[in-house]
Parts: sequence; C-alpha cells; structure tokens
Amino acid sequence: MTQQASPGLAWRPPAFHVMTKPRGAICNLDCEYCYYLSKEMLYPGSRFRMADELLETYIRQYIEAQQAPVVTFAWQGGEPTLMGLPFFRRAVELQRKHAPPGKQVQNTLQTNGTTLTDEWCEFFREHDFLIGISLDGPRELHDRYRVDKGGKPTFDRVMRGMELLKSHRVEFNVLTTLHAGNADHPLEVYRFLRDEVGARFVQFIPIVERENDTGFQEGERLTERTISARRYGEFMCAVFDEWVRRDVGRVFVQMFDVALAAWLGERPGLCVFEETCGTALAMEHNGDLYSCDHFVEPRHRLGNIAETHMIELVGSEQQLRFGRAKRDTLPRYCRECEVRFVCNGGCPKDRVIRTPDGEPGLNYLCEGYKTFFTHIRRPMEMMASELRQGRPAANVMRVLDREERELAERFARAGRNDPCPCGSGRKFKKCHGA
Repeated sequence: MTQQASPGLAWRPPAFHVMTKPRGAICNLDCEYCYYLSKEMLYPGSRFRMADELLETYIRQYIEAQQAPVVTFAWQGGEPTLMGLPFFRRAVELQRKHAPPGKQVQNTLQTNGTTLTDEWCEFFREHDFLIGISLDGPRELHDRYRVDKGGKPTFDRVMRGMELLKSHRVEFNVLTTLHAGNADHPLEVYRFLRDEVGARFVQFIPIVERENDTGFQEGERLTERTISARRYGEFMCAVFDEWVRRDVGRVFVQMFDVALAAWLGERPGLCVFEETCGTALAMEHNGDLYSCDHFVEPRHRLGNIAETHMIELVGSEQQLRFGRAKRDTLPRYCRECEVRFVCNGGCPKDRVIRTPDGEPGLNYLCEGYKTFFTHIRRPMEMMASELRQGRPAANVMRVLDREERELAERFARAGRNDPCPCGSGRKFKKCHGA
C-alpha cells in the first residue's frame, strides 16, 4: 500500500479501486455461495437504485481522486445490468464531462451473463467495456450452485450471453469460483473454459464461506460449499501443469500472472497477495463507502460520498488501520514461511484458523497456497529468467517438452533394478517402472 502524506489525510494512494454497486445486492440469480446477497439487509426499505445526482457525484469525485493517468470504473452487484442500459449511457456521458484532458477512462462490468442482449453488447463494444462473466465450468458443475430465484439452472442462459459477447467482439474474461461442487475436476473445468468457451483470461476464486446468521466476516465455522485447502492447492497445481506445457502466452490465468510478478520481484497487482491492503474498496447504491468488498458491514463503513469527499474517506485513519492490519496481524508462522514473498498471508477474510503452535490468524487456504507456490517454483524461475533476458516466458514450454522427452527415453532404457531416472533414489521397478 503506497502511502503519500497529504494535508488532512492519514495517507493518499496515487490510485485506488472501487467496486461500485449501483443496484446494491439485488440480483436475478440466487447463487448458493454468494457472499453479497445478504447485504440487502443493511438497507431495509431501499429502492436499491443509484440516483442520477449521486452517480454524477461519484464519477466526479472518483476521477478527481485518482492520480494515475488511467481511471477504471468497476461496476458490480448483485447484477449491475439490472440498472438498465440508460443508466450506463448516462455514466459514460458523465465520465466524458468530468474527465480532464489527458485522463483516460475505462469501464469494467461483472455480470452473470443471463441478462445480456444484442443492445447491451453493442453498447459494450462501442464504449470498450471489459466484461467479466461468471461461469463455474461445464453444465453440471456450473449448475451445482449457480441457480436463479426459482432454483433453476442457469448454464444455458449464461452461455447464450457469452455467445452474444463473442459475436459482438466484446472483450471479456471469465471468473470461475472454486467450491465443493467443482474442486475435483480441475482439467475438465480448465479445458472447458479454454477449448469450448474460448476464454483467454481466467480468474479462479476459491469459495471460503462463513456459516453465520449475519453474512459478515465473523465466526470460524465454514459452510459445506467451501473448497478444502488441500483441494484448492491440487486444483491449481493440475491446471498449472496443463497451462505451463501448452498455453503460456496464449491463456492468461490471474493466479499465474500474480505468481510470476512475485518471482520477478514486482508487486502482485492483486489485493489478496499484497503485503497490505486498503486500496480496493466497495461503494453501495446510496454512496456508502466500505473498506473492502468483502467487509461491507457497519464496522467497516467509512462514510458516505454525498457528505464527505471520497478521497477523505479513502485517506482516513480508519482505512489506513484497516490496510495495515493485514501485515501487522500476520502470525509468526506466516512471517517465517518461504512462500510469504508471493502469498503475504492471503486475504484477511480467510484468516479463520490457527497455526500449528496455536496462534490465531492463519489463512484457511494456507495448505493450498504452500502446495501450489512450492509446486510451481522451478517453472516460475525459468519464466522469470527468460523475461529478464528479454525473451518470451513461453520458451518454458519448449524446455519442459525437451526435458520430458529425454526423461521418457531414459525410462525406456532403464532396467528394473536401476536407479529411477526421475532422481527419486528408488529403484526403477519401485518408482516409475511400477
């Protein structure tokens, strides 16, 4: 978290990110693991529609607060398309009104895909929206938890929306949640997204869901939909092994990009793996600004942008403490871990278990993170070396292919009682020759 002093502010980031909920938690689906649907209870009696005056206030303040040359608006929900297309036409109009010369404005929108039409996609294409679309894999895996308000499956409707995006040449990426319903099918999920959907940009988001009555990040019990840490690590390892041999430079998986940045000594570019947080906030339909999209709850409400300028809320002492707590509460077990340089303890929302010596604050996904980041070490080192020498990271595929062909030849020549060519130290007959 970059900190720059500014008069009246505890800190001032040069840029920050706000997930904007113009329709609040309102959605046409009822995904069983959704962490945001319960936020509707925070605003009893609300119409859950961002007013035009507030929209202009938000756009003006957000552009004013960003010191970077590119300002990215992120529209989320619930389901943001339920605001209707006129709302987003107005948003683009206001962005043009308030963006100063030399300031570039971009838009991203996360959707479940079921409401998309030709008109929506024409608009997205015309204004260069980047669309994130939620898809959990092939039909039976997707429909396990992603259902509508009547409990009916949604796969066919999502795929129709996907085809519309493609037919209108709208740039999109796919967000796939990993949960108890699809965790055992890593290659089936990845190959479906790559080969049938044609996704070039993929995010895998592990579901770690608290079981409580509030919908807040409290309590240590997790739901049965939560992916196990071991399964998460195994899933990511299996996908990586396929990707690193076939798809480097062709398919971009967010987790792999984050890891490669760490091996290059750069910042991860994803709040989950930053040393501190506080620059990824959420704003509700009425202008309430919260510390984080996963902490939309009363104790993490910073204020309302209609009453206090957004930069004062983002730069407040409250938000500074929130961001620093990620680093400052890291257990010793994490601080001494060999993969901390890429993991940094993961997202605070998932720190619900204890370390082996009993210290609280260990990330539930720790076992999976350690498994994955240890597994990918050598290929990551190889790719980082190539990039440092001005060569493409995709060269790793050729090197691994050559090594595996040579190893296969040594296997073919090995006698039953010879040391196994894999280097395990065991006899061939008890290792790869078994």
